[in-house]
Amino acid sequence: MARGAQPSSSLVLFSLGIVLLCFASGSTTVRLAEAQTQSPSPATASTAQKTWCVPKPSADEKALQGNINYVCANVSCSVIQPGAPCFNPNNLFSHAAVAMNLYYAYNGRHPWNCYFANSGIIVQSDPSYGSCTFY
Repeated sequence: MARGAQPSSSLVLFSLGIVLLCFASGSTTVRLAEAQTQSPSPATASTAQKTWCVPKPSADEKALQGNINYVCANVSCSVIQPGAPCFNPNNLFSHAAVAMNLYYAYNGRHPWNCYFANSGIIVQSDPSYGSCTFY
């Protein structure tokens, strides 16, 4: 374009459209980046709730035994063996609770690691008892 010449109206509209597009998408990106980089306040960070996986009260014995078998084939269940801290009470529900939580914790505490064919439930109350600590 020669010095002093005016750009065509279509070029101006095209340029304006590009600027608006860049501005609109740029502001969205900035907002997303700001939201992702904001760190939680100390009060929020300290109140993060730990969770545990236990059997649903409605879980049947077949499901509980299947859960124990599956978990103990994949992680160590030594804590529910005779003489170990979580052996007593010596019943299927208690042993399944310990085993299911071991699997849940070992695999990152993701909701899908507590599904167990719809027999597991995630709780926010620590189910630990006596010398049996649920991690």
